[in-house]
Amino acid sequence: MPSDNPYVVSEDSILDPPVSFMARLKHLGPGLILSASIVGSGELMATTIFGATAGFVALWVILLSCLVKVTVQLEFGKHAIHSGESTMASFNKLPGPKFGKASWAVWIWLVLMTTKNLQLGGIIGGVVGIVLHMIGQEGTFALNAGISTAVAVSVSLMIYRGRYQFIERIAVVLIAVFTVFTFASLISTASTEYAFSMADVGSGFTFTLPSAVILAAVGAFGITGVGGDEIMAYNYWLIEKGYAAYSGPRKNTPEWIARAKGWIRVMYLDALLSMVVYTVMTCAFYLLGAAVLHDSKDLMYEKDLIGELSKMYTNTLGPGARYAFLAGAFVVLYSTLFAALAAWTRQFSDAFSQIGWINFMDNKSRGRSIAALAWGLPTFWTILFLSLKQIGLMVIIGGVITSVILLLVVYAAIHFRYKRLPTELKPSRFYDVCLWLSIASIVSAGIVSIWKALQ
Repeated sequence: MPSDNPYVVSEDSILDPPVSFMARLKHLGPGLILSASIVGSGELMATTIFGATAGFVALWVILLSCLVKVTVQLEFGKHAIHSGESTMASFNKLPGPKFGKASWAVWIWLVLMTTKNLQLGGIIGGVVGIVLHMIGQEGTFALNAGISTAVAVSVSLMIYRGRYQFIERIAVVLIAVFTVFTFASLISTASTEYAFSMADVGSGFTFTLPSAVILAAVGAFGITGVGGDEIMAYNYWLIEKGYAAYSGPRKNTPEWIARAKGWIRVMYLDALLSMVVYTVMTCAFYLLGAAVLHDSKDLMYEKDLIGELSKMYTNTLGPGARYAFLAGAFVVLYSTLFAALAAWTRQFSDAFSQIGWINFMDNKSRGRSIAALAWGLPTFWTILFLSLKQIGLMVIIGGVITSVILLLVVYAAIHFRYKRLPTELKPSRFYDVCLWLSIASIVSAGIVSIWKALQ
């Protein structure tokens, strides 16, 4: 940590950036926090549902989802480093009208994120389903309420005072173990009736998409890889890691330019390595869903979704793999709740600050808001799960909302790149080409999301 308050950039926090590759590795971390969130409901639920629905033919959608959004993430990260601004503070400076103290962008984000709570309610339900399978019980209302409340309280306790670093490290290790288990299951399909060939995988790059799976595709595109809310959350982790503070207050001097460029290079490495991790993991889940679950009933509306998903393992590794799957799935989904709550408490607190309700820049005010939201948000997620119960549909809806949030993120990224980026930090032409390819893909998915929602 650069200081007691990483959101205040001063000369005292300046640190020269590492030069060598190994030295840069020591300063990575923000991308790992995102990975703890990304390798969760998107991979375990939305990706496998999509694979089961579409078969191998739509593998290209998953790869595109993981690869194209990272450039927009990089643009947000650059802005955080050179400006020192939190995400919502940056949004409050976007062109356009303000309603009260907050801009239109902050208000739209609040509306969209309120709806996106459905996704986290679905994840709460997924964790409840895992526990019910572990204890061999049916999901009565009393059991659902008791388990979901216990899950909500436990994650709130960890985020309440922000003491989550140790738990996060443990979660990342357990996710790594589960990743190994997932690849073992994928390889094991070769000796079962679910074996697939390279021709099957190749069919996933014909760039076709059956109309019946468009909604699932858009939801998967929004929720797999780095999502709109996760791109926005990335800035908080960069700032709290110290990248902005280490660069120091912006000055048009050779020293500041060199430091900013150096820490931006560290951020590039952090984001790209995390992209490799979640891309490989996401493809593995998709192939398992396409190979093992393609003949399943409609999983989007399946109430016992966890039981259906466990077939990816029991059908390839045998009945004994069921409990290993349940334990691993619990870790994956719980880490998603954990990482999402850590990010959302900051994002909502920041938005409330722009409205004028709190002072996000003040440690005490920010801490009180984060603590209150750490209890309030999981309570809301629990209520949503107990009311709706269709966890697969809730997660897919969250993915569609994320695709719409990405449109807002794209607009902000364009503004950051062409209106606020210092000339000295201008990227290469190749980078700009990648950025616009990313923008085109995201806008297309967002338009389809809105079109399908209106039908």
